Amino acid sequence: MAEKALKTSVFLFEGTDRKGGKVKGELSGANTALVKAQLRKQGINPTKVRKKGISLLGKGKKIKPMDIALFTRQMATMMGSGVPLLQSFDIIAEGFDNPNMKKLVEDIKQEVAAGNSLANSLRKKPLYFDDLYCNLVDAGEQSGALETLLDRVATYKEKTESLKAKIKKAMTYPIAVIVVAVVVSAILLIKVVPQFQTVFSSFGAELPAFTQMVIGLSEILQKWWFIILLALFALAFGLREAHRRSEKFRDSADRLILKIPIIGGIIYKSAVARYARTLSTTFAAGVPLVEALDSVSGATGNVVFRSAVSKIKQDVSSGTQLNFSMRTTGVFPSMAVQMAAIGEESGSLDSMLDKVASYYEEEVDNAVDNLTTLMEPMIMAVLGVLVGGLIIAMYLPIFQLGSVV
Repeated sequence: MAEKALKTSVFLFEGTDRKGGKVKGELSGANTALVKAQLRKQGINPTKVRKKGISLLGKGKKIKPMDIALFTRQMATMMGSGVPLLQSFDIIAEGFDNPNMKKLVEDIKQEVAAGNSLANSLRKKPLYFDDLYCNLVDAGEQSGALETLLDRVATYKEKTESLKAKIKKAMTYPIAVIVVAVVVSAILLIKVVPQFQTVFSSFGAELPAFTQMVIGLSEILQKWWFIILLALFALAFGLREAHRRSEKFRDSADRLILKIPIIGGIIYKSAVARYARTLSTTFAAGVPLVEALDSVSGATGNVVFRSAVSKIKQDVSSGTQLNFSMRTTGVFPSMAVQMAAIGEESGSLDSMLDKVASYYEEEVDNAVDNLTTLMEPMIMAVLGVLVGGLIIAMYLPIFQLGSVV
């Protein structure tokens, strides 16, 4: 049984080198005595060694999926360079500023040092490493091609997270337009319109219908703005909880979002890209097609594609070709189906699916850029209509008064 490895921590040190010059820095070690011994071996006479504390800001910093992607890429690079596995963990841990990420890497190192495989060590951290990730690493260890598999997993994680970032960017712009428009309109209705209202009260004439409507809306907001604000927060919270708790609600939202103009097209292409990327990665790792489709089902991120992949799995299990089953679902674009057919005929399905993924990732990238370009003038137009409409409503009585005079 392997002896349990000593837990390492990061220490701050100060000292003098062989020439008497002052030096300071950071060094990982199990305890202060071992760190001092290590420094002396390097020709440094330590004068102060203390354990590095965790800042209040850093302590609560979450581990993001891009941190896991970076960890995977660094592991692949280290393995490719011939660096021993345990030493790779030390090098990678020191490169992260996030204390939580450092601790995660150190925990994995302890598991591996205790005699566990890398895949089993990762499985003990399901919050950060899903079944697909662990299964691919396991396949690499079993086949003796861990370096290659880590490189594939790193590419998969990088592409997937990049795609997610683009989708978030596409969704942010329409929300930003709505939020800015609502905030500006509310400020004008609550703060500016009442000033005009006091002026109009001395006119002694009936105000235009448009002006009356704006004043009425202003009065409602002045009286009930807090209740309206609470209702909006409650609505947002309710929708979030419904999405989290109700599978039926999530499925309905997934179907609805695909029908939204422009945004729906981006979501559709991203789902196709994730389907192709995941299937290409798992199939290239030697995972049987039917088993690979299990991982693909959850990776698409949309119930329409999840249902389609479940049907494809049933068809493939009964002997149907992948491309034919993809075509019968009516979900996948003809280009993806044809590329899958070519891949099956030529025996290079993983390569063809990789090309499909790259193509649709590029399509998503272009669509998001176009949306960004489109949204900039749209924001100006929407704000112009809202602000301009309110200004016109306020000045209409003044124009009418001028024409009477």
